[in-house]
Amino acid sequence: MTDTTTTDVSVGSDNSRTPSRRSLLAVGGAGLALGAAAAGGAVAVTRTGDDPQPVADSGGAVSFHGAHQAGIATAVQDRLHFASFDVKTDDRDEFVQLLKDWTKAASRMTEGHAVGEGAYGGLPEAPPDDTGEALGLKPSRLTLTIGFGPSLFEKFGLADRRPEALVDLPKFPGDNLDKARSDGDLCIQACADDPQIAVHAIRNLARIGFGKVAIRWSQLGFGKTSSTTPDAQTPRNLMGFKDGTRNIAGTETARLDQHVWVGAKDTDANSAWMTGGSYLVARRIRMNIETWDRTSLQEQEDVFGRDKGEGAPVGKAKERDEPFLKAMKPDAHVRLAHPDSNAGATILRRGYSFTDGTDGLGRLEAGLFFLAYQKDVRKGFIRVQRNLSRSDALNEYIQHVGSAVFAVPPGVRDSGDWWGRALFSKEA
Repeated sequence: MTDTTTTDVSVGSDNSRTPSRRSLLAVGGAGLALGAAAAGGAVAVTRTGDDPQPVADSGGAVSFHGAHQAGIATAVQDRLHFASFDVKTDDRDEFVQLLKDWTKAASRMTEGHAVGEGAYGGLPEAPPDDTGEALGLKPSRLTLTIGFGPSLFEKFGLADRRPEALVDLPKFPGDNLDKARSDGDLCIQACADDPQIAVHAIRNLARIGFGKVAIRWSQLGFGKTSSTTPDAQTPRNLMGFKDGTRNIAGTETARLDQHVWVGAKDTDANSAWMTGGSYLVARRIRMNIETWDRTSLQEQEDVFGRDKGEGAPVGKAKERDEPFLKAMKPDAHVRLAHPDSNAGATILRRGYSFTDGTDGLGRLEAGLFFLAYQKDVRKGFIRVQRNLSRSDALNEYIQHVGSAVFAVPPGVRDSGDWWGRALFSKEA
């Protein structure tokens, strides 16, 4: 998994607002967070100009509008519901209208409002506009982020609008990908501090899209495995190691521009619609938990290249000390995933742990749902994963079982804008 503990990768700016309704008791989503993962959960983000400032408000609202989509550089929330969709309609106008309807609904839900006319009070003979399970709950820093998969560009006459950076991922050594848990025409990433808020958002968008799109696969996540707020305690993954020590911070706008956001110079005439966007790689990584749990502490620390308690790199005393890569074993995960070992390749990670019962053989179906944003998949994830897949000691304990890649368009700038307008609208 592309640097589950320490790759230099991560975040940007977003804004948050005071909830526009409901000041009832928020249902916190940190209860199942691993170890220190909950420490950064009560962070919302406000904006003064372009500088994000962390504030303590786990129930607050994150602004839906902006130059970039929220949910990328946003301070990482505690819970995830990720859904990949297949498009079922071949009517371009119908699909565009769905994107507009989704945008309106997403904006309302991130503010803490119900969809449409709400969950009750309408015509008794008609289904309500909102499913209702979020009534009385705060926004919980809900963010909704949309992405377009390579297969979408085979529809609606979009073939010439597919960016060169949106490549199909190669098959890496050790991959055992399940087609039923891979790919998709588009995705929605819902992150929140309350799992019910995230599930409510995906459920309502799927309901609005009925007949036009269908969920291909989805993933629930908990216990964020990387942080975009370095002043908060670093969370831990299911292997017990701190994760995201060297992630890009939300205040590091220069690094975001360098590694995450697509600039005008990164596009051509056909892909200019991606300016201000990013590219997302999603990988479902199964952990061999039972084997790992029987591995000695020394070997575990050698595998990662950091100690398990403090999180310090080999030969250092503190977690955030600059790692000396040559002091680590040649196959240490941190050494192989570090930008210095990958021609500077740096990605922004905001993955989550998952547990999905057992595999039928008494073993936990658990691991990391890896999410990585970057300016160019070819120079980001692919470069790093090729290095890791060859000789990473961690490969003995993990396997990539699901995979997808998406082009994440720029943000919705105002109430007259909508998801994907720059791609679908000639005027844009």
